[in-house]
Amino acid sequence: MSRNWAICIGINHYYNLQPLKFAVQDASSVRDFFLNEAKFEQVYYFSDDSPPIETPKGEMRSLPTYANLKRFFREWFQSTSLRVGDNFWFFFAGHGEIYEDHDYLLPIDVDPGDIEGTALRMSDIADSLRNCGADNTVLLVDACRDRGKRKGQGFGVEAQRGLVTIYSCSPHKSSYEIEDLQHGSFTYALLEGLRLQGANNCATVERLDQYLCAQVPALNERYGKPPQMPRTSVEPISKNHLILLPQQATRLQDVLMLKHDAQAAELNDDLEFAQQLWVRVLAASPADGGAIAAIGRIAVKQQARQTTSASSPPVTAGSRRIDAPVSEAKPEPQVPTFSFEVVTVDRKGAIAKKETRQAEYRREALGQGVELEMVAIPGGTFKMGSADGQGYDSERPQHLVTVRPFLMGKYSVTQAQWRAIATLPKVKRDLKTDPSNFKGDSRPVEQVSWDNAVEFCQRLSKHTSRKYRLPSEAEWEYACRAGTTTPFHFGETLSSNVANYDANYIYDDGQKGEYREQTTDVGSFPANAFGLYDMHGNVWEWCLDHWHENYASAPTDGSAWLSSDENAARLLRGGSWLNFPNYCRSTNRGRYASDYWPDVVGFRVVCAASWPLP
Repeated sequence: MSRNWAICIGINHYYNLQPLKFAVQDASSVRDFFLNEAKFEQVYYFSDDSPPIETPKGEMRSLPTYANLKRFFREWFQSTSLRVGDNFWFFFAGHGEIYEDHDYLLPIDVDPGDIEGTALRMSDIADSLRNCGADNTVLLVDACRDRGKRKGQGFGVEAQRGLVTIYSCSPHKSSYEIEDLQHGSFTYALLEGLRLQGANNCATVERLDQYLCAQVPALNERYGKPPQMPRTSVEPISKNHLILLPQQATRLQDVLMLKHDAQAAELNDDLEFAQQLWVRVLAASPADGGAIAAIGRIAVKQQARQTTSASSPPVTAGSRRIDAPVSEAKPEPQVPTFSFEVVTVDRKGAIAKKETRQAEYRREALGQGVELEMVAIPGGTFKMGSADGQGYDSERPQHLVTVRPFLMGKYSVTQAQWRAIATLPKVKRDLKTDPSNFKGDSRPVEQVSWDNAVEFCQRLSKHTSRKYRLPSEAEWEYACRAGTTTPFHFGETLSSNVANYDANYIYDDGQKGEYREQTTDVGSFPANAFGLYDMHGNVWEWCLDHWHENYASAPTDGSAWLSSDENAARLLRGGSWLNFPNYCRSTNRGRYASDYWPDVVGFRVVCAASWPLP
């Protein structure tokens, strides 16, 4: 059974800074949740009026001064206390600041003129916590509070290696306290998210992040505070699927995603990390035979590696050694994954950040040597639509939607894929084998009506004995956003370096670029964080839903919103090569009659997530 330890720090009455109102309440509420609801074994609490605590060298005051906190970290984290499978949580509510490009948490007695000498550097805290022995450390930082006349320089620029760090706001922004809630908006939403039970729980890092990114801005808007957007930093990225609270992880998909990450780590010969992940699979699913077998398999590999290292003579130039085979347990089926690059653009559209990610996928043989790649999209909750003052009226009201896991086409359906299915026997209607205006096997098929796209799905389903269909509008937006809340999954604007649209026009502070005046091969531009390509531009994509003028009474379970009028227009998403960037936003909605087929419209397919490994 995994153990959970935590440190909670809350500071209201700073000696030399403007006081806060609810930081102590935030820290005490998180402490109470950890102890009373999550049943943590140990929680150390520092606040303006907290009682003394014990360290390995005796009792000490828990007033969060610089000296007290430095002593605590020195005495508790010089030796290992926890082990693989355990969690250490660190919560801080108070002021934070950047000094010379480093993040600092400000103790109660900080000297504003000597940040480096009287504040706690985040990277030093992270180094101490890595020594505790737990393989998973979560930092929850509600810092950079609004300071009235004294504005800080920001906070949250450093990535903490090997840790999950959840910040209350974006770098150089402020987080806010809400009088009516008697809490900071971040901590209030954090506690709500951690308490969620059932299908909508936030048991994983990824879902907690999605929940916070939806709820914190909503709370600030509701109570008249400036915008505030939490930010999660995860290193390595596979920690996104870590199950934080095993007792709340009721979704089979949670365990499947964690198993996928464990298998990938083992395949890459990262045995230590693979072992950590398999232990966490067992914490959530104690009888999982695959995890038990994998831990035994890894132990054999590690023993063989140690034996080989200890007994084998050095390998000299020109020599050759063949190691004796090691008897191993039969391996579990490997989850197929692919790697891809995700980019983020700045406000002018220049690429500001690149990172490599992995995603699970399945491959479907369509015949004629053609395949269809389907990417696994994890379930989650997101805020659908545009806020007041953004987008169009048809994109409102914003509302929370919970989407179940599903598989989605890595690309828009290509002309080669269309041709392979269009030659199969008819289900309800005839299909042209080559309908597109812009020719190319790897280009998206276009000049396809909604009716024809549905026929394609029906033939594909019959051919594969799997249920394929068009995505619902909610599934499409959720998949496009891939956890982002900006107008585009790339960031605040769009550039012709990352998408195919009419770049004679700009969005926000973006720059003009190349207008290609035709479709491009699928996958010509970077993917989003789920591993989906061309979600902005190239071709519009059909959705299952009928058109509705706005989201009043829209479903919140991710299902398609259908009308009693079968002749009503059908939904389109994503924009095209012909459109201005505004039409390519994640939230923008379009519509055409179901029998209309211009050369700006294509589609991609979805399938149920329950697809067994080969």
